[in-house]
Amino acid sequence: MSREIVLDIETTGDIKDFDNLQVTVVSIYQYETDTYTSFVESELGQLWSILEKAERIIGFNSEHFDLPILNKYYAGNLLSFPHLDILKVVKESTGRRYKLNDLAKATLQIEKSADGLQAQKWWQEGNVAEIKKYCEQDVRVTKGIYEYGKKNRMLYFPTLTGEIQPFAVNFEPQVTLGNSLSKDGKNINLTLPL
Repeated sequence: MSREIVLDIETTGDIKDFDNLQVTVVSIYQYETDTYTSFVESELGQLWSILEKAERIIGFNSEHFDLPILNKYYAGNLLSFPHLDILKVVKESTGRRYKLNDLAKATLQIEKSADGLQAQKWWQEGNVAEIKKYCEQDVRVTKGIYEYGKKNRMLYFPTLTGEIQPFAVNFEPQVTLGNSLSKDGKNINLTLPL
């Protein structure tokens, strides 16, 4: 059974001031348990052991947004964990950056339920339950895109004229160094300073 994890985060703060963005919610899907879980900033300690045991973390724009922001909270280096950034693969294949919602509409005929600005408004209102619901929906959309691309080795994007254009993707894991095996033979991501 796969120990891959699909991840998305929501933040508060000025997106132009990246260093001062704060995590409000992190949502994950665990293939191993077929579960969705959300964590608020004060619960991130519970997330680390899950990520440390992951075969691979899967996200959308996660290499340049989610993981660097989460890394500020983690004692080790999340950026060295086995990782798939779907947006990076899309850009390598098409030469362009597409929004998750555009790919989801073109490929899966589904849409995201809100956007990051709405999530920030919910945070200001103290509506954490809505942020968790929205973030988990983003994880579901990302998971759907990942599974479609892995199975079909292609995704779709909308052109300016409204046509749907296929493009090739490869979501297979890359061989990585820096992982160790636990006593049960499973990978453990070791990056904590000793």
